[in-house]
Amino acid sequence: MARGRELPASAPAVVAYAAGDLRIEDVPLGAPAPDEAVIAVAYGGICGSDLHYWMHGAAGESVLKGPMVLGHEIVGVVARAAADGSGPAAGTSVAVHPATPGPGGAKFPEDRPNLSPGCTYLGSAARFPHSDGAFSRYANLPSRMLRPLPENVELRTAALIEPASVAWHAVGRAGDVAGKTALVIGSGPIGALAVAVLKRAGAARIVAVDMHRKPLEIALAVGADVVLNGDETDAIAAVEADIVIESSGSHHGLASAIIGAARGGKVVMVGLLPSGPQPVLISLAITRELELLGSFRFNGEIDDVIGALADGSLHIAPVITHEFGLDRGLEAFEVARNSAESGKVLLDLRGTAR
Repeated sequence: MARGRELPASAPAVVAYAAGDLRIEDVPLGAPAPDEAVIAVAYGGICGSDLHYWMHGAAGESVLKGPMVLGHEIVGVVARAAADGSGPAAGTSVAVHPATPGPGGAKFPEDRPNLSPGCTYLGSAARFPHSDGAFSRYANLPSRMLRPLPENVELRTAALIEPASVAWHAVGRAGDVAGKTALVIGSGPIGALAVAVLKRAGAARIVAVDMHRKPLEIALAVGADVVLNGDETDAIAAVEADIVIESSGSHHGLASAIIGAARGGKVVMVGLLPSGPQPVLISLAITRELELLGSFRFNGEIDDVIGALADGSLHIAPVITHEFGLDRGLEAFEVARNSAESGKVLLDLRGTAR
């Protein structure tokens, strides 16, 4: 850690330039603003949006218009505290809430800042200039983003806090799940984390679905009672779930979610489908009086996740399947794109090769 000595003027980072153009290169660190701390980043989890920027030059309607440092699922240690005295002291291990809510032309519920039209996110090309992420050895971050970690929460597991907060928010959109049957469509990292959150929340039976063996193994490890292959349509329909979490991000997955929901059930859509019209079994949703609920990012759930990790009630470590040093960052992205063989892939940004 750089505490007690001068910080470097630049730091190695993962930078997306365009579709297929991902580079590991030094970027200027710059001087932190008075309310910014310098974070020595320890781990970063590769998210689906990071993969989309690399593979397609865009994540949904957020299109790269210039180079951008990727990464918003990060944890690290405060190397230099904010000069204005806000936030945690140097040496504190922290997780990061990557959102900056902001007003805009459209109205939104004040108690749901994740829906604010002017919201920005680390590693997002939604606006230009882009909001750089923090897949970097060091990053200057506003102290309001930082959440101190309890001593018994190790940094490696803490790298899952951001996506686990997305899953926690999605499960929360369904209301009380205790004693109910839950179905999770798509058992990638968000789906598997949703399984873990459902387990902690007291769901009586959890069925996880995916097209590949590895994600289903992870789902079982974090609390699923039954796993099904995505093409087992009859078995999915027989689940008759009170609550369905759709995390595949495909219209096929959404169809399975509607088929697998019980009459009067709730379908929470957390997987982000491509922009534009999508085929949906809407007539079945209507005649079954299903509630289709959107779920986008999270708000204060990050604090609940940290608390649940600290008290041992949230079991998520098996979601991590691979770890690579920053020097093998390009290889890490190749592994992360293979959802049949990987769960959450971490970058060790301290420079340790794995």
